[in-house]
Amino acid sequence: MSPTRRPTMVAVAEAAGVSVATVDRVLNSRLPVKERTAVRVIEAAQRLGYHGADLMRQRVLGGAKGPARTLGFILQMHHDAFYQPLGEALCQAAAAETRWRCQAVVRMVDALQPEAMADAMRDLARQADGIGVVAGDHPHVNQAVADLKAAGCPTVALLSDIGSPLRAGYVGLDHRKTGRTAGWAISRLSRQPGEVAVLVGSHRFIGQELAEMSLRSYLRERAPDFRVLDAVVSREEEAMAYEATLALIDRHPDLVGLHLPSGGVAGVVRALRETRSHDHHIVSVAAELSPVHRAALLDGVLDLVIATPRQAVAQAAVQLLCEALDAHGQSWTPRAMDLPFDLFSPENV
Repeated sequence: MSPTRRPTMVAVAEAAGVSVATVDRVLNSRLPVKERTAVRVIEAAQRLGYHGADLMRQRVLGGAKGPARTLGFILQMHHDAFYQPLGEALCQAAAAETRWRCQAVVRMVDALQPEAMADAMRDLARQADGIGVVAGDHPHVNQAVADLKAAGCPTVALLSDIGSPLRAGYVGLDHRKTGRTAGWAISRLSRQPGEVAVLVGSHRFIGQELAEMSLRSYLRERAPDFRVLDAVVSREEEAMAYEATLALIDRHPDLVGLHLPSGGVAGVVRALRETRSHDHHIVSVAAELSPVHRAALLDGVLDLVIATPRQAVAQAAVQLLCEALDAHGQSWTPRAMDLPFDLFSPENV
């Protein structure tokens, strides 16, 4: 466009994918326009430098710095002491966002079934502009991501990545580093080499799979006298984790290390307390810090906790979703935002 020509309503309408009449209604408040459509018109006008962009933003958005957005978040296992504070952090991060006007809607899905998660994603997308989700990697989940993207609703994977190339990005920890850190701790703190077990919530969680693989890689490379057993699935349920830990201790007298990159840790802690022996200590590394973890660290039942910074995850998730929404279907490269993790021992909780 020539620098001497001013953008017209026609140009704004073409850029926003709406009619000229819709642009006129947004500019002059003649008839109601859906907020999502109005936001698309305003952002197109701003990109083109249309002279009425500021007036439209003032009339529709009340002078806010950015468009109004509802961000939906689906978290796992409402009874888990980690997810409730994370949900609160997501709401606070959305409310505190200064570049966009955001509100968060948080739903807890007390199920690991991929079909239930996919249904929850589609249902929440009816009221949310973008979705952040903690989910296992499964074709049902990936199809939901594709369906949401086609409807203009980007999806960001939280805490554990998913395989869909259509997701807008990932926010969480680098689980190669968490797994290798667990391997380092177990090999350094164990009194002698032996067997090491890993409890995962589901084989579908890429983050937990990476943690297990990376622990194996570290011990194979740096401490080959340690042998990693096949991963045990706890479904992140306290009762299953309790029984699984008791079975491991009973069947493997040479068990010297335990890595817990999943939920249900309260059950593991209970089993370790009941079988505790001064002659045989099982070095245990767990994920996230809750009151149960803290007490277990202080009592010497757990040795190390690898914790996710909730506030940083919440802020990054809100930012990434808003940036993906700003792209409006234009070329968008999915971004992985790997955040630094916190380490807690009995000496710094």
